[in-house]
Amino acid sequence: MEENKEINEEEVHGEVALESNTNIKIADDVIAVIAGVAVAEVPGVAEMSGGFAGGISEVLSGKKNLSKGIKVESGEKETKIDVNIIVEYGTRIPDIAFEIQNRVKKAVENMTGLKVVEVNVHIQGVSTENMESKETPENN
Repeated sequence: MEENKEINEEEVHGEVALESNTNIKIADDVIAVIAGVAVAEVPGVAEMSGGFAGGISEVLSGKKNLSKGIKVESGEKETKIDVNIIVEYGTRIPDIAFEIQNRVKKAVENMTGLKVVEVNVHIQGVSTENMESKETPENN
């Protein structure tokens, strides 16, 4: 009985693998998480900039929202992604934006098979936290 079950599962997996991926619908939230992880890996990004509701849900749940600051519009074969970030003071913004566009496009296309037609990077602010920690008070 166990052997038949294993064989049937392998057959089902084989059928799924042979079908084209036209029946697969990937939720925008999934694409947003993939993009959020890619953005978080870019040096110079201080944090993602989300709305007030996103910040409250993050505090209440105690979990980091990986899709914070990401807006996704996807169709059947392509997607558009907007990224809202806060950069670290002293970093070159055009370089960060270019790196985000490349990493997000590559990650989303590799993981989902969707064509990324736009990655728009919106700089919402500059974080000066690192700058303040470097300055040490000498008059103590």
